[in-house]
Amino acid sequence: MARHKRTAAEQGAWLVFEDESGQGLRPPRGRTWGRRGRTPVVTVAGGHNTRVSLAGLVAVKAGQRPRLVFRVHRARSGDKRKGLAEADYARLLDAAHQQLGGPLVLVWDNLNTHVSRAMRELVAARDWLTVFQLPAYASELNPVEGVWSVLKRSLANLAKRDIAQLTTLIKTRLRRMQYQRGLLEGLLAGTRLDLTPLCNPRS
Repeated sequence: MARHKRTAAEQGAWLVFEDESGQGLRPPRGRTWGRRGRTPVVTVAGGHNTRVSLAGLVAVKAGQRPRLVFRVHRARSGDKRKGLAEADYARLLDAAHQQLGGPLVLVWDNLNTHVSRAMRELVAARDWLTVFQLPAYASELNPVEGVWSVLKRSLANLAKRDIAQLTTLIKTRLRRMQYQRGLLEGLLAGTRLDLTPLCNPRS
């Protein structure tokens, strides 16, 4: 990771971590109160096309508060790929570049869509974008994993009527996280990466 930090610092860029997740209508398992001997039951809807794909970025830069940028994707009937495609990642990165107002040093895993020929061409066409791959099986180095963990805990024991309600709920939860500076700083600290050159004390 030292090379990524040097690159970001030298370019005056944002160091950006990316990851994906998904959520269906069946809520994540959680704990709740209930009468002894009576296990609480949450009735959920089912059916096809009931999953939402998510992509998130946690960005850090010296002198700036950490940022969370996300996109929610719902596959349409007839789509060959249910999750995000290369063009979807490109749109997310373009939006982050515009929103953050500077070059990006992107760190993500070796998902096949991240390393495909189409993705390499999209990266090469963006001179403000530098990409590094995380080592295999190193999810603990990615703060976006923590975002998904917080999100799924907040969705536990909530029954959603349909995919539209689930999508709205996810967007609301993630937008709330965008303004929780302490949460994002905690997720970055939880990776145990030395981001000192990129993180200033709270002013």
